[in-house]
Amino acid sequence: MSLIEILLYGVALSMDAFAVAVCKGLAMSNASIGKCSAVGLWFGSFQALMPFIGYCIGSLFSVYIERFDHWVAFILLVIIGANMIKEAVSKDEENSTGGSLAFRVMFLMAIATSIDALAVGIAFSLDGMKFIKMLFAISVIGVTTFIMSYLGVKIGNMFGTKYKSKAEFAGGIILILLGLKILLEGIGVLNT
Repeated sequence: MSLIEILLYGVALSMDAFAVAVCKGLAMSNASIGKCSAVGLWFGSFQALMPFIGYCIGSLFSVYIERFDHWVAFILLVIIGANMIKEAVSKDEENSTGGSLAFRVMFLMAIATSIDALAVGIAFSLDGMKFIKMLFAISVIGVTTFIMSYLGVKIGNMFGTKYKSKAEFAGGIILILLGLKILLEGIGVLNT
């Protein structure tokens, strides 16, 4: 596997995280360097961790993982998206978590956006990728996702400060649609 192929994996796997990061930025009143970095670290870390786990598991569970990974991502994104929509229409500003960086919120989002990376790790092991090369590949994937997520928060924040509740509502819809897309691809309705 060439460096270009590894970079393509990094960019492709970071797209879900980028979309969610844009939604996070839309819901934030201020996207500071710290907040952008926190989102980038969450998503980048999980995008690197999941292929590592997948690689370690190898082909032992690949049949089972491929059967339901799209369902897990779909359910998590729908729950998070529905929660964002609920909070957008709620009059209680203090309970809004759309821009929240709370552990529970970020943990679920990081898992939802990186579940497909688990399958990539399994594919790496099935392809006979050496351990050292896999470590390099997941490092590139993690760094790429960090950068894309950081930029996503900044981009989303530029457009969301004036229209916070509308942006949070739109972000919830986007997450649900993203989950639906992952599900439809997973069950073979859409071609990837």
